[in-house]
Amino acid sequence: MEVSVLRIGHRFVRDDRITTHVALVSRAFGASTIYMTEVDESIKESIAKVGNIWGGESDFNIEIVQDWKKVIYSWKKNSGKVIHLTMYGINVDDAISEIWKLTKALVIIGAQKVPREVYTLADYNVAIGNQPHSEIGALSIFLDRVFKGEELKKNFRGAKLRIIPNGKGKRVKEASDGDIS
Repeated sequence: MEVSVLRIGHRFVRDDRITTHVALVSRAFGASTIYMTEVDESIKESIAKVGNIWGGESDFNIEIVQDWKKVIYSWKKNSGKVIHLTMYGINVDDAISEIWKLTKALVIIGAQKVPREVYTLADYNVAIGNQPHSEIGALSIFLDRVFKGEELKKNFRGAKLRIIPNGKGKRVKEASDGDIS
């Protein structure tokens, strides 16, 4: 399944780190693109640096958009479904079997309260629990459920460095093409 993320909103200065983490989770957990509104270009540069070092730079796209509605309408026009992550939605476990049938999904998360219109534009309003929580946490859990944990085993092409799993300490080595699986 092709999954992209749309992050609506950004509270300048306060959200720089959060928005960066949303993009990092999107990239690491299997999304192909993140669309962001109202962000500083430096966030895009930070994520590009991560991709350059850890791989997958050409496999993950970051687009800064002015009109989030256009992204949603375009997505729906091109046979994609829209999934809004909200604590008011249907529990992910009750929705996931329907979501697994999709070929293309746009996942919407907000930086602050999302406009009411998002709830009606979404094909699915999905909750990762019905308590207030972080959009980073919700996105992580959602992508893990969508990809059934397989995204955690992915090696990114073009990595300069690779982590060697280790029960104690840190091990990092320079990557070679033979490391790619």
